Amino acid sequence: MSIAEFQTYGYVAAVVLLVFISYGYAYHLYTKKKDADGKDYEEYSNMALRDDITDAPVSARFEHKEK
Repeated sequence: MSIAEFQTYGYVAAVVLLVFISYGYAYHLYTKKKDADGKDYEEYSNMALRDDITDAPVSARFEHKEK
């Protein structure tokens, strides 16, 4: 086996490994939408689209607790 064949097999193996890692990470992101605190950060994905001054905020700044 020459060095060129060894490099080719190594390149193919690296590409296949990186594809599996990329798809696994994307799957993880779409299945775990909430973090450990229960906060869903997918709401923040439209912040760039809803940035007019009259638009409602994504989340409240202060939480009012009733006594």
